[in-house]
Amino acid sequence: MAGGVIRSVPAEPGPEFFHALERAVVHSIPKPIAVVICYPSNPTAMVADLDFYRDLVAFAKKHEIFVLSDLAYAEVYFDDNPPPSVLQVPGAMDVTVEFTSMSKTFSMAGWRMGFAVGNERLIAALARVKSYLDYGAFTPIQVAAAAALNGPQDCIEEMRATYKTRRDAMVDSFTRAGWHIPSPGRLDVRLGADPGALQVRWARVKFSKLLVEKASVAVAPGIGFGEHGDDYVRLALVENEQRIRQAARNVRKFLDSADTILHNVVPLAARG
Repeated sequence: MAGGVIRSVPAEPGPEFFHALERAVVHSIPKPIAVVICYPSNPTAMVADLDFYRDLVAFAKKHEIFVLSDLAYAEVYFDDNPPPSVLQVPGAMDVTVEFTSMSKTFSMAGWRMGFAVGNERLIAALARVKSYLDYGAFTPIQVAAAAALNGPQDCIEEMRATYKTRRDAMVDSFTRAGWHIPSPGRLDVRLGADPGALQVRWARVKFSKLLVEKASVAVAPGIGFGEHGDDYVRLALVENEQRIRQAARNVRKFLDSADTILHNVVPLAARG
């Protein structure tokens, strides 16, 4: 709406992230106004640490840009290791606004409830924009959200336990099926990590279509999340463990026949 232009950078919070930011600042006209981050990341589940946030805040101050942090998945973590907030960095409030959502934490998807905290000037600007674009959520929904925040938090523990059980089932069953997942702590699955038939760079969207057609398993092609997502597909833990293991069995059958399938449908140049 404001006529902005997006510059994409890799999601992994490491040196390449800052190299990409530096290039964006140097080569963009006009200079970028803000960097948008999301950790724990959707869709990769990568998590940033406080050292990364310290470097990011220092970078933002050096180049006079803002940090907009999407912390919607703040409560979706495992192993009693909650992800940090960028606002834990001293001085971050000078350049940062952090957003979170009731959708993930309290299963209020579609209720459109959340909150923001951070730099006073940016929060005031957000309030002004909101005053023009909408008139506030339905009062009972606001009351329900307040009750969720102020009431017992047992449901959050249950949510984490459910996702952990599903994650463990997915890691175990998909690995047994021949699709190795690098780390139980990260749910990003890179095409080509394994197995042998998939150690190639080929049409990722076609891969997703083949999974639907040949294995009855739906995944989201990573390219749908940005230009740096093409090496990935997104697996959502929306089904119970039994269904996850059934999906893994279907995937295994697909992988057993994948080489034949790929010869028939994927150009040889894409299999190099």
